[in-house]
Amino acid sequence: MSIASRRHATCPARVLSLALALVFGAALPAAAQRPEAQIAAPANAAESALRALYTAEWQWRQEEFVRVHVDGRWQAGDRLPSVMPDAWARRAAYWQQVLGALDDIDIEALGDEERINAAVFRASLEASLANARWRTYEAPFNSDSFFWGGINPRQPFQTEADWRRFIGRLSDVPRYFDEQIANMERGLARGWSVPRATLEGRDRTLDPYVLTGEANPLLATFDRIPTTIPEPVRTQLREEGRRVVLAQAIPAYAKLLGFIRGEYLPRTRTTIAASDLPDGRAFYQSQIREYVTRDMTAREIHDFGLAEVERITAEMREVMGRAGFEGDLPAFIDYLRSDPKFYARTPRELLGEASLIAKKIDGQLQYVVGTLPRYRFTILPVADDIAPIYTSGRGGLEACFFNTYDLPSRPLYNLPALVLHECAPGHSFQAALALEAPARPDFRQQTYFSGYGEGWGLYTEWLGTRMGIYETPYEEFGRLTFEMWRAARLVIDTGLHEYGWSRQQAIDYLADHTALARHDVVTEVDRYISWPGQALSYYIGYRTLLDLRAEAERELGAAFDQRPFHDTILNLGSVPLPVLEDEVRRFIAERKADAAQG
Repeated sequence: MSIASRRHATCPARVLSLALALVFGAALPAAAQRPEAQIAAPANAAESALRALYTAEWQWRQEEFVRVHVDGRWQAGDRLPSVMPDAWARRAAYWQQVLGALDDIDIEALGDEERINAAVFRASLEASLANARWRTYEAPFNSDSFFWGGINPRQPFQTEADWRRFIGRLSDVPRYFDEQIANMERGLARGWSVPRATLEGRDRTLDPYVLTGEANPLLATFDRIPTTIPEPVRTQLREEGRRVVLAQAIPAYAKLLGFIRGEYLPRTRTTIAASDLPDGRAFYQSQIREYVTRDMTAREIHDFGLAEVERITAEMREVMGRAGFEGDLPAFIDYLRSDPKFYARTPRELLGEASLIAKKIDGQLQYVVGTLPRYRFTILPVADDIAPIYTSGRGGLEACFFNTYDLPSRPLYNLPALVLHECAPGHSFQAALALEAPARPDFRQQTYFSGYGEGWGLYTEWLGTRMGIYETPYEEFGRLTFEMWRAARLVIDTGLHEYGWSRQQAIDYLADHTALARHDVVTEVDRYISWPGQALSYYIGYRTLLDLRAEAERELGAAFDQRPFHDTILNLGSVPLPVLEDEVRRFIAERKADAAQG
């Protein structure tokens, strides 16, 4: 999913997810602060006005979501942000004011880079404003992502100041959770909640955090303070942290768990469609606009998905024939799901296979992109507390995570596509390049559009066919399964939220058309139900990139070189899809002119 595990999640542009990412650093890539001196001076009054506007908004945003500037990086502060309705109303009013000021700027007077900045800034503001107005904060989690899930770090902090800010956030958990509970109550009162059908077992992610012994992940975190922090400071931090966890955090988690189980789950809505929410069809259209960054209708997307499912099915049958399988496609899928030879026996075997594929990819990257990042990711298992309801893998700046829970649902033939997408040249690689990107404003460094980011991830799965990563027909079928998975999402998401599909209908459709394990099928469908529109971004972005590549190959002929083509895409950073198209076509025109002169 997302480029920083968001992370996995990572992790989306939705305003609530953005707020949590800003707090916990869990859904967006950490990006170095770029000294203003490195950015070219404004060329005219319009550029000066735009720069002043987005700089002020970004500074305000950091203060609003309690971020502090440390060693050139924005990091989580010593408390958690307010999520009360008056805070969101204040934010909405401010974003509306900023949009009005943006409307007053003469876009035609901007240079190329500032024009991109303006487009990214507008799309981000519009999404933030829309979600604040829809009050999506009244359903502050879904089947995939939880506001309580990113508080505890996956890896230990390295400085005393980091640990003290973390302790400060833990002491603020009771107030923060109380505000989230109050918001959920308001949502229940107006029929705005997470669909009950998607929440089975999600409450169990809270269970470890109510324990008072060493099995509590928060207590265990304070046993991992690195020795680079000297004594007696290390002992002081550990003792203070444990006191806060036992006296404040654990009771808050217990209260939240009691509310979720005793009050929230029994009262959540029994419908599943976004269209069943208050003014739900308009809400779903706003989510399509946010995640696809295009003005597409549900009908257009649904029909496009049906056509792509038919095309990919034909390719799957061809690959099945190359595998020498005698039988029909459903029988082949059953064979892939059931034969033990396609599955790891231990978590270490799965992680080892993923690591081997990642190193194989490393040897091909020089032929794929012109600029290689210095930053490196590690490979880790998904944390035990979220693994049962988490996706198969998720990549970000620090690490590429693979799920080792329920190994019979983690086929090895899917791993090459998964590593390409989540690790390199997908999300972890993408996040590292963003960290080392050309100088641009801070908000550009930490703005994420799913169509761009996830479209690139899916494109890299296809790119593996050009890199020699798929060694067997089974692995190629795994790639097609992943492509089918994303194409089927177009049909399923719109089917669920616009055309009245049932949950079982969606499960059957995904199971019938892919070789995904049943566990993954159910997990994915529940994500689509509880997160309307987000799943549409992957395939629309992917097809945009494939179409642009085909256009570049057609226009440039023998002069086409995929390395500068990919550099152009990656150097842009995350942008709306229309901006991506404009900039790649500008690259094509410039290359074509150079070739004509040469």
